[in-house]
Amino acid sequence: MTDAPEPDILVDARLAGQLVAAQHPDLAGPIELVANGWDNAMFRLGEHHLVRLPRRTIAAGLVLHEQRWLPEIASRVTVPVPAPVRIGRPDPELGFGFPWSILPWFDGVSAADVAPSARAAAATSLAGFVAELAVSAPADAPTNPYRGVPLAERDEVVQGRFERGLASEPEKIEALRAVWNRGLAAAEWSGPPTWLHGDLHPANLVLAASGDLAAVIDFGDVCAGDPAGDLATAWLTFDAPARAVFRAEIDRLRATDAAMWDRARGWALVLGSAIIDAIGASGRLGRVGVHALDAVLAD
Repeated sequence: MTDAPEPDILVDARLAGQLVAAQHPDLAGPIELVANGWDNAMFRLGEHHLVRLPRRTIAAGLVLHEQRWLPEIASRVTVPVPAPVRIGRPDPELGFGFPWSILPWFDGVSAADVAPSARAAAATSLAGFVAELAVSAPADAPTNPYRGVPLAERDEVVQGRFERGLASEPEKIEALRAVWNRGLAAAEWSGPPTWLHGDLHPANLVLAASGDLAAVIDFGDVCAGDPAGDLATAWLTFDAPARAVFRAEIDRLRATDAAMWDRARGWALVLGSAIIDAIGASGRLGRVGVHALDAVLAD
């Protein structure tokens, strides 16, 4: 299996270069594919920029959420985020009917490309980012049927993943069911909807040479909802010692309770199981899914 679902929008470096030349010719330069993400393809443009083109129709409209809201988010978080440098428009003449963006390029390494134990230096900074982000969202903030909702709204899809099998050992499936049931039983979020990154896993974290957090990327799922969704990164990203550091820092920075952490653990199961169910357990992203499921069982 590949590291992402198959695309239904065909994009390549040639198209990316044509779009830049047609709409933002002052930024035109050498361009190369650097990653095919779940929903978008990323092309490095020169030394300082990144071109982000949707590769799946189902998610193409989410680009508009990033373009609308990332400048505001960037203004109040201390960790760099990819607020668009330029806005790209659909271009029928080139046969590309979707919005796209030119973003800043962040030097560093993807956290998905290092072992969980090597991400520990980012625990405090990531907790700070999550706390800064999770303020009450405005009434016109986007919502997302797959993120920030009550866990019960994800129960049917998670139960289907259990039935299809997420592990070879039946005992492991039953243990995951117990984690899931605990999350379902936790009190729902009763506060105002807060901002969520929505997809806060290692492939969307850039680490500096020191191992600290250099940037948080890919806000395609940005939305308002239950802040427990982003706390799931405790299990998606870190090993047990760093997870304890992350949790302690979150508890210091904002009000939490046991129910919020139980929901967060449930969200880690949602995201980890989604990865494995869609693309399997191999590859860099597949390993993120495996780690997440192992981590929720370890606590």
